[in-house]
Amino acid sequence: MASIIFGPGNLHALCARLRILSGSGTFQYGPFNCGVQRRWKKPVDSARTRLEGRTRDHRLDKLMVQLRNLKLALAVCELISQQRNGYASIQLLSKWRHEVGMNIQIGAFLNKYPHIFQIYMHPVNRNNCCKITQKMADLIAEEDVVIRENETDIVKRLKKLLMLSTNGTLNMHALWLVRRELGLPDDYRSSILPKHQHDLYLESPDTLSLVSRYDELAVAKIEEWRKKEYTEKWLAESETKYAFPINFPTGFKIEKGSREKLKNWQRLPYTKPYEKNDLHPIHNVERLEKRIVGILHELLSLTVERMMPLERLSHFRRVFAMEVNLRELLLKYPGIFYISTKGSAQTVILRESYSKGCLIEPNPVYDARRKMLDLILSGCRNIGEPESATWFTEEYDQGSCHESQNDMCKVGTDDTIVELETDRGSYRENHITEELPYQNFCDTRKGRTRS
Repeated sequence: MASIIFGPGNLHALCARLRILSGSGTFQYGPFNCGVQRRWKKPVDSARTRLEGRTRDHRLDKLMVQLRNLKLALAVCELISQQRNGYASIQLLSKWRHEVGMNIQIGAFLNKYPHIFQIYMHPVNRNNCCKITQKMADLIAEEDVVIRENETDIVKRLKKLLMLSTNGTLNMHALWLVRRELGLPDDYRSSILPKHQHDLYLESPDTLSLVSRYDELAVAKIEEWRKKEYTEKWLAESETKYAFPINFPTGFKIEKGSREKLKNWQRLPYTKPYEKNDLHPIHNVERLEKRIVGILHELLSLTVERMMPLERLSHFRRVFAMEVNLRELLLKYPGIFYISTKGSAQTVILRESYSKGCLIEPNPVYDARRKMLDLILSGCRNIGEPESATWFTEEYDQGSCHESQNDMCKVGTDDTIVELETDRGSYRENHITEELPYQNFCDTRKGRTRS
């Protein structure tokens, strides 16, 4: 019987039927398999699916891509500045590109931003090198100066952060991760904290404590907006006392019945961020969520650019009593927060602070960083004459440098006259052309004449 069922003719027909069924891509129900149970996958409703299906804000996403390029450029600038001579070869930078999170060739990235990086050929080693342009170096120094001058605002920001915490302490590692978002210098532990020991106390190597509470600072940023809404728009106090500014992205569709729920949520009383009241009813989840929304709103308002990576924001969950899934909570209120997945990480942005991709209320640190971003946006436009490449005399051999200290070679062509003074380690061009006849100069020094 088995030989009849699994004979060559039947096996051939079975294989052909299987090929037809697999080629169609769908399972055909017939009279012989009508009793088979049909199982359909239920649609998954999770934070990941809601993140992928949300209404996107293209201007904020575009801004995050530009900020990611600026972040990569600053990382490369830091690598170059760590070198002894202030420059680095392209070969050396290509080995480090994965450390800064760059997924393209280093040469292609450097050529995209000639206002930031200057690529030239080293006159001795004959390899391509890169250095930071003077324009970018001045902006980096300007940002550092602005941060140093705003030390009072930095101390005030740290006090408000400590007052937001449940026990008046912050972890130094979490604070180090968000130092750029808060506008802190890299050496804030040695330059700022020792000067303000009467306000900020380093309890242990990894814990920062607040000495005393300052009630005059216990006013949230949202209170200024509520006061303005109440006085200028003549709204009722019940509508503005606990309300938040709501700005939905373009194309956002409000579901039926959501307007009434949002209106009731805006009037819902809650414990404000700086109010110390741990008696939260467990059954009233909405009041607890609204308190966390207020804490997140105040935390983002204390940052320089009103944004923070979601991964670093989660370091403050326990110390700020936000024991919830932050991503799900942020996605629940798209009119207040926006999560951008562009760039290297998911970034939470305070929507009310931005208009057309720019911060509505800028600050000095933001202005300095915006000038750097303008260099990124300039790309290859408005490129003038390239800066003169510096000849690094440290690369010369001591004996060869001693022999060529008083040498001066003049190379003449029809369009260019180049005078090289090796004792100064620099060159001058009397007539600028597109190509430098460096090979002619090398051949002349070796005693050969190039036609």
